[in-house]
Amino acid sequence: MRRVSADAHRSQRGLGYSAPSTAMPTSQIPELLAMDAVTLAGTIKAKQVSCRTVMDAFLNHIDRINPKVNAMVSLQDRETLLKQADERDGQLARGEHLGWLHGFPQAIKDLTATKEIRTTQGSPLLRNFIPQTDAFVVERMKKSGAIIIGKTNTPEFGLGSQTYNNVFGATGNAYDQKKTAGGSSGGAAVSVALHMQVVADGTDFGGSLRNPPAFNNVFGFRPSFGRVPSGPADDVFVRQFGYPGPIGRTVSDVALLLSVMAGHDPRDPLSIDQDPNAFLEPLKRDFQDVRVAWLGDFDGYLAMEPGILELCQDSFKTFESIGCKIEEAQPDFPPEKRWTTFVTLRHWLTAGSLGHFYDDPAQREHLKPEAQWEIERGLQLSAMDVYRASENRSAVYQAANQLFKEYDYLLLPTSQVFPFAVDVHWPQEINGRKMDTYHRWMEVCSFATLIGCPVINVPVGFNEDGLPMGMQIIGRHHADPAVLQLAYAYEQATQWVSKHPPGLLGGSSP
Repeated sequence: MRRVSADAHRSQRGLGYSAPSTAMPTSQIPELLAMDAVTLAGTIKAKQVSCRTVMDAFLNHIDRINPKVNAMVSLQDRETLLKQADERDGQLARGEHLGWLHGFPQAIKDLTATKEIRTTQGSPLLRNFIPQTDAFVVERMKKSGAIIIGKTNTPEFGLGSQTYNNVFGATGNAYDQKKTAGGSSGGAAVSVALHMQVVADGTDFGGSLRNPPAFNNVFGFRPSFGRVPSGPADDVFVRQFGYPGPIGRTVSDVALLLSVMAGHDPRDPLSIDQDPNAFLEPLKRDFQDVRVAWLGDFDGYLAMEPGILELCQDSFKTFESIGCKIEEAQPDFPPEKRWTTFVTLRHWLTAGSLGHFYDDPAQREHLKPEAQWEIERGLQLSAMDVYRASENRSAVYQAANQLFKEYDYLLLPTSQVFPFAVDVHWPQEINGRKMDTYHRWMEVCSFATLIGCPVINVPVGFNEDGLPMGMQIIGRHHADPAVLQLAYAYEQATQWVSKHPPGLLGGSSP
């Protein structure tokens, strides 16, 4: 492995809330909208700006920007939202500060239930569905003072890493509206990249908290399984692949939202019982001689669009400048068998959750082809097929665990392609190699999903067409703070987000 030394700027800033930061992105949007979550939270708490002013500014910005990208849907009545902001101001006047999200305008991913606010999951079958309860993460965000302003767009039932559906249409990329935003947290990532909200919730099964942030030059964190409780749900034991996590423009913001989302909930028996305030601790640490493994394209197994591996490898000099030692390594498990394991379990889980729609012929015809395909494959599985797949998943974890005996972190590209045309459902081939399923082009993300370890997308730059790309940093089981710390050190040395805002914000092209 080549070693490249480089000088990099190192910031002293961690998650310190005593004084709001004055650093602003190099875009032309107003100062209030340019604030990161840490700064905005401190400014609101100090009553330097009213919650009404914050709400008004964000709604005006959404009115200008959202029609160009279609990231937010089911937006709520403006006067009602301003009234809720007035209520938050009244609470502050009485000395009642609810938490880090006090007065924050928040749009929730449209897969996630919001009480009395339409939650379609991108499906015509749920076009008018209005939940009567909130998802656990929404409960926690509200308890911390967030005001729910609407939803963020997602593909139908979250299937596929391209945000389009027959209810609201497609979401355009923050950097090129003719390109995809990724998915399934596409609307969430675009809304954060374009400052329509400061932080966003998302969910991730096969890369949905990683691919959209990579495609939109922001950070997205898939926590360790159980870190953020998921529900309410009919099943609380076997659905271990897809769960919530945070998206932000800074790693500190990601940690801030995670501190709200994380923590044990007795309704989710597999949730982690650890203090979520750990994510409010400073993120700065020393990385001298920390060993990092580069998995790349799994030794030529994965098809990659030209330029992706090169951008990731160019980032190595930054990691080395902060003390890391990077070496090439591979997990000891056949990659094709790993993919078969992933899709078998995905078939099974999708059939379990959506099978009731498929059973009704009148509803089945409203399911997109990819959903029908997943369900049909799931219905063909035997109990022993599922058990063997679970055994194989366990072996994948043990192979990763062997790597973690030698290395502190693993690195992988976040996607195998750059953002593609927004009217293309999914790439049919990559670099001359045909893709045999609608999600095969995102196979690079399935590894971290299978092992259930914490993983974050960090930006690595842009191709010659100005389209963003990212890289996955994977940590040991339950080492979520350690992953955030390395991502933070990398962010301070690169500043990809603040230095390269989308053109819609008035910034220069990357």
